[in-house]
Amino acid sequence: MTLEEVVGCNMTETKMETVTQALEELLVAAQRQDCLTVGVYESAKLMNVDPDSVVLCVLATDEEDEGDIALQIHFTLLQAFCCDNDINILRLSGMRRLAHLLDEEPRTEDSNGNEPRDLHCILVTNPACKALQCKALQDVSSFCEQSRCTNQWVPCLVLQDR
Repeated sequence: MTLEEVVGCNMTETKMETVTQALEELLVAAQRQDCLTVGVYESAKLMNVDPDSVVLCVLATDEEDEGDIALQIHFTLLQAFCCDNDINILRLSGMRRLAHLLDEEPRTEDSNGNEPRDLHCILVTNPACKALQCKALQDVSSFCEQSRCTNQWVPCLVLQDR
C-alpha cells in the first residue's frame, strides 16, 4: 500500500465513524423532540401525507433480514419515493445498537404483550413550527449529499454495539 492509500483509508474510516456518531446523536435528539416516525407502514403513510416534513429516511436491516423479500420490496418503494422527493436516505446495519439507542428491546414483546416497534424504517421529520436544527443533522445531510455526488444514491452505515 502507498502512503496515500493508507492515509485515505484512515480518513475514510474516521469520516464514517464521525457520520455514524452524528446519526446516533440525531436519532436520539429527534426522538426526544418527537420528530421520529418508526415503522415501514407508518413511514409510508407519513410520506404520502406530508413528504415535505421528512428530512431523513433510515432503512435498517441486519443479515437475517436480507432474505425478507417483502421488506426489500418496501425498501425499494421507499427509496424511489425518497429520491423523487429529495429526501436523504441511509441504509443501516446494526439493529441491536439501533434498538438500544431508541430504548427498544429487539424482537421481544413488552410486559403488556405488545409487539416491539418495527425499526426497519425510521423517518426524521422537521416540524413546521420549530425546525430541527443541529450539527448532527447537518453532518448526516452533508454525508448523503457527498455520497450522491459520487453516484452512491443510498449510502450505508454500520452501527457498532458498544
